Amino acid sequence: MSANERIPFMEQVRSLTWPFWVANIMEMIERLAYYGVRVVIPIYIAQADEIGGLHFSQSDKGLIFAAWAFLQSILPVFTGGFADRYGYKRQIVASVILSACGYTLMATQREFWPFFFACMLLATGTAIFKPPVQATFVKSMSDKASGVGWGFFYMVVNIGGFMGPPLAHFLLGISWPAVFYGCAGLISLNLFWLFTYKSVDSGAARDTSVWDVVAVTAKNILNIRLLSFILILSGFWACFTQLFDMLPNYIVDWVDSSSLAAHLPGWMLSYNDSRGAQITQEWVINLNSFLIIFFVVHVSWFVNTRMRRLSSIFLGICMASLGVFLVGMNPSIWLCFFGIAVFSFGEMLSSPKTNEYLGVIAPKDKKALFMGYANIPLAIGWGWGAFVGGQVYENYGEKAMMAMRYLEQELHVTTLPDRSVAFDTLVSQLGRTPSEVTMLLWDKYDPGLVWLPFAAAGILSAIALLIYNRFAKRWEEMNA
Repeated sequence: MSANERIPFMEQVRSLTWPFWVANIMEMIERLAYYGVRVVIPIYIAQADEIGGLHFSQSDKGLIFAAWAFLQSILPVFTGGFADRYGYKRQIVASVILSACGYTLMATQREFWPFFFACMLLATGTAIFKPPVQATFVKSMSDKASGVGWGFFYMVVNIGGFMGPPLAHFLLGISWPAVFYGCAGLISLNLFWLFTYKSVDSGAARDTSVWDVVAVTAKNILNIRLLSFILILSGFWACFTQLFDMLPNYIVDWVDSSSLAAHLPGWMLSYNDSRGAQITQEWVINLNSFLIIFFVVHVSWFVNTRMRRLSSIFLGICMASLGVFLVGMNPSIWLCFFGIAVFSFGEMLSSPKTNEYLGVIAPKDKKALFMGYANIPLAIGWGWGAFVGGQVYENYGEKAMMAMRYLEQELHVTTLPDRSVAFDTLVSQLGRTPSEVTMLLWDKYDPGLVWLPFAAAGILSAIALLIYNRFAKRWEEMNA
């Protein structure tokens, strides 16, 4: 029986210190700004008919997100060690400055490569933010409260994530640049919170060089047991990140929420000539954050008393994969909501426990380093998922491309229209309503199949983790 089984919930909560809560607040602000952009940027970059959007291709979007994934996820592997060596607060300051500059440039650049550079700047700022913040609250809580502590962290992260979409929707009512400028201002608020607590000591040696830090980082990651765990999780992250990379475009293209939209306030809706009133995609996806806010702490506490961390991660990956599969079965808003809900509970079981597991097995003077390692599966999974997802969705899922294919193959149109007006052209050619044409394309091309590769990646990851779990029971340092 573990210590967590004998310690009441409120006693664990009372043991959490002020630096822990400040780290959570800073993480919430950073996530609010990040998701204020992240949940709408697939539409800004690649939605064919978005007014004021960049109108890049889905493949272009996939390339941007793949590079973003690699940079944002690989850098923390090294910057985690730098945070231990040079101090958590210094690295947070650098992160805030880089992120604010990234958001500002995204507001002003409309050509591919300048916009790409702005995204990479934001990715760099985000990358060096997480290790020192996460290490601050890992060092500020005891092992007895780690389950509840990580649950609170994940809840606070999702409060920021939940508030991001309505913030983006409000700022978008002003203009697209206002979305980016607003998020630049928000992230800058984190500089204030650094003055409210005494810096947490990492416990690491301060006389090492930059190259020593790199050497230690490389040496620890070559631990075959740790590396196996990291690689196994890559499939889960390939599945997870499509909720923010591909689902926004998929909802706008295919999911019909008109029946529900008739009963909701205008600030939750979007309007266009072809579809009428629909729930904005950011509010649909926001169900994920809404459920996590209300359930993740109690799910974490419940799981903490009943199963090992690795078992919880396995069950969560299975549920998340099922959720991704359900999202693509039908264009009904209700099935989309159900798939997101199943995915969300799978996320609650797996993602917080992944960070907790790495935090528990990490040596005392390498907490930030191991928090950095948590980003490697995200780099592999998100990078692969973004690149493949862009290609897959452009060729097999995007409604504008399906409309062009139908015009060419079925109506034998020789001069195809621009992608931005392809669907409207097909509606005009067929003399049917937009809803009828949407269902015609759905029945003919079955775009929901674009979710199958990602659901499969999640299931393969779960099977590999089940095998790892059996071996981990024999490894004292990994059995958690």
